Amino acid sequence: MSGIQDFAAGPGRNAVIMVYGLPDADKARPAVLELCGKLDALVRSELNRFGDSGTGAVMAFGAGAWPRLFPAQPTPEELRVFEPIRGERHLAPSTPGDLFFHIRSERMDVCQELAGIVGRILDGVAEPVDETHGFKYFDSRAIIGFVDGTENPAGDGRLEFASIGAPGSPIDGGSYVFIQKYLHDLKGWDDLPVEEQEKAIGRRKFNDLELDDEAKPKNAHNAVTNVKGPGGEELKIVRANIAFANASKGEFGTYFLGYAGKFSTTRKMLENMFVGDPVGNTDRLLDFSTAKTGTLFFAPSADFLGKLAE
Repeated sequence: MSGIQDFAAGPGRNAVIMVYGLPDADKARPAVLELCGKLDALVRSELNRFGDSGTGAVMAFGAGAWPRLFPAQPTPEELRVFEPIRGERHLAPSTPGDLFFHIRSERMDVCQELAGIVGRILDGVAEPVDETHGFKYFDSRAIIGFVDGTENPAGDGRLEFASIGAPGSPIDGGSYVFIQKYLHDLKGWDDLPVEEQEKAIGRRKFNDLELDDEAKPKNAHNAVTNVKGPGGEELKIVRANIAFANASKGEFGTYFLGYAGKFSTTRKMLENMFVGDPVGNTDRLLDFSTAKTGTLFFAPSADFLGKLAE
């Protein structure tokens, strides 16, 4: 399925990801409400014109913006300013953001058209914080050469883990979206023998097979991000990660987008990565990947987004 607020969709072949700040929420509110009401129609228009484009768009709100824009609405329980995670060697920083847009499509021109419309509506009332253009890298690989997203839930489980379950509440069916931009030390990474890269990820590079428990180090990426619930059940999020690059600046990165019904699950994964469980058992991948941003948003369901516009 493709369309507005489709949290369970994949990253798409192309993406434009935008973060805005709102210096004056009262001034920005008419434009924001206009987008709440129009975004669905804009996506449907693109799908009508380009039926095979798989276009979708997500609009979400930061902890500081939600109560200023929608004072009559309760703040979602887990929506708060992201607190930095400081380990002995690695930092997951917290960076500002009031509005978030994740536009994805098989066609970059469609992404660009939608992004341009959003930008024109917000012109003069929102300040751009960041815009990143992402692309599918070969067969769904991160730019470090390994397949990305293998641990994502499949089928109906994608929506189950990505969406908030709160029957009777307006936040039911929404999602907590956490974003991070990672820059990679590709030279250092490429200097590692493939066998060492595989130990860092916990998977084979060529065929994506998971390493046996005996061969997988405890600090492998897929080991530290394996989170269990109180009953031993595996807790998951839906990743929509996508590669980005600026070759002339030597910047090569992964944009992490984690959609979850419970941000506490994402938070636990991050704590395992940056602090370690036990402390010190940090994600080996962080020796070659630096988080530059970190912001939490709440994305209402498509129905609730429309009601906000009303």
